[in-house]
Amino acid sequence: MKKRIGFLSWALLFGYAFLYVPIALLVVFSFNESRLVTVWSGFSTKWYAELIHNEALLDAAFLSFQVAAVSATLSVLLGTCAGLALTRFGRFRGRTLFGGMITAPLVMPEVITGLSLLLLFVAMEQWLGWPDGRGVTTITIAHTTFTMSYVAVVIQSRLAGMDGSLEEAAMDLGARPAKVFFVITLPLIAPALVAGWLLAFTLSLDDVVVASFVSGPGSTTLPMVIFSSVKFGISPQINALATLMVLVVATGIFIASIVMARQERQRKRDEQMAIQNG
Repeated sequence: MKKRIGFLSWALLFGYAFLYVPIALLVVFSFNESRLVTVWSGFSTKWYAELIHNEALLDAAFLSFQVAAVSATLSVLLGTCAGLALTRFGRFRGRTLFGGMITAPLVMPEVITGLSLLLLFVAMEQWLGWPDGRGVTTITIAHTTFTMSYVAVVIQSRLAGMDGSLEEAAMDLGARPAKVFFVITLPLIAPALVAGWLLAFTLSLDDVVVASFVSGPGSTTLPMVIFSSVKFGISPQINALATLMVLVVATGIFIASIVMARQERQRKRDEQMAIQNG
């Protein structure tokens, strides 16, 4: 029994080290005085001060956050509709094809996705006159296209595992489907909506391949800037910016976990009160 606990502990430590040691090294070397990111020469915060004056890097970061926020919000709206259609509309004609088309971007190589979207945007510009070239709009549409699939899977899983007796009871009492959705269904799937939004936001913020196909002049995202600068050596300013991004993302995840935990406790209290009063 002791050997089993020891092996599991070591496996857990190895897993945490595999995931977080590279991030910890990045944070440590963001305070390195040397320009060489692999040689420690003393503690310094000068790269954070220089980062404030690097407009190209900050503009790329702002553009990436803007695109990620908009595409994640659109993905949640469209993914929720797709999840509801697959779990609440029963067996309808074309359901298998619809489900396959929703999940296809999950296994589609990003190179194929980016190339197909580029051809689509070029054809639309020639036939419809929109979009006018490649830029923020095309990147946002492209990111929404493949992140929506991840959100749809998360929402579908949540809806499939949810007890439908509350919705049925509300409809038996005369509530309309729209009111049932906003009063009963939406609060119950709120944790999945938050998780889907964070997942879509992260996927959009991390994308290089698809954005390289559908971006244009003046619409270079942060991953594209970092990827191109790696060819000439990593600047310590990138480590500083990455550290700030890790801090922002960790803060967002911490706040979201607290909110979801409170909502879950409130939901359980409401269910217990309903059972006691019923």
